[in-house]
Amino acid sequence: MTWEAYAIRYGRHERPAQHNFLMPVEDAHEAMPLDYYVWLLRGPGGHEIVVDTGFDEALAARRNRRISRSVERALRDFGTDPAKVRDVILTHLHYDHAGNIDLFANARVHIQDREMAFATGRHMCTACIRLPFEADHVIAAVRALYSDRMVFHDGEGEVAPGVTVHRVGGHSDGLQVVRVETARGPVVLASDAMHFYANVTRGNPFPIVFDLGAMTQGWKLARRLAGGDGTRVVPGHDPEVRRIYPAVPGTDGEVVALHLAPRA
Repeated sequence: MTWEAYAIRYGRHERPAQHNFLMPVEDAHEAMPLDYYVWLLRGPGGHEIVVDTGFDEALAARRNRRISRSVERALRDFGTDPAKVRDVILTHLHYDHAGNIDLFANARVHIQDREMAFATGRHMCTACIRLPFEADHVIAAVRALYSDRMVFHDGEGEVAPGVTVHRVGGHSDGLQVVRVETARGPVVLASDAMHFYANVTRGNPFPIVFDLGAMTQGWKLARRLAGGDGTRVVPGHDPEVRRIYPAVPGTDGEVVALHLAPRA
């Protein structure tokens, strides 16, 4: 069973290159912006899966980020009604991936056991580890749990035929990547297992990291899940994604098709 996979950009953060790498880089002061995406999977029978839920305008203002349009507007403009989405996958509970949960009131929410435990456990007593999380987002996830909408995965799990999740950890303890069967083979939505292609090609991780060893091993796992083809691994925040993949007509380049072959 094959799926279509789309990256939908909804925001951006201008920043220097050094902010995207743990170790020093030569081009430290050059601009290296970070894009914010949610991902949409479309499968047989009209089944739609949203991967990550972004953040809203109020949080963008508080964290000095820029939203070009709300996640709800971005999805509706692309023909997706959030109320009809059947499954939502949260790769992890950081603020830019786990806001707007309540927008998908009728969806099952898929998360790793370890991520929920991490976001509600002792490590949140440490400010630098807690910084990428928002209490309201974690509370929304707990509400989804208590309304019988949460689906937990322990390592590897199937969301639908052709769509699986795989815990990699590293950036956050319960971070999971998503493997999607497409017409061009398995595509791996790496989310924050790799923010940029350059994190892997330079061997220089993104600086927000809980377990550095797990992060670097996650790069290798993502490639294996993609059948050993690095061109089928999609990073979580790289503007290059919109340059490399074909834009969906009528979206001004804000939506690109990941199930189609990237440009050379």
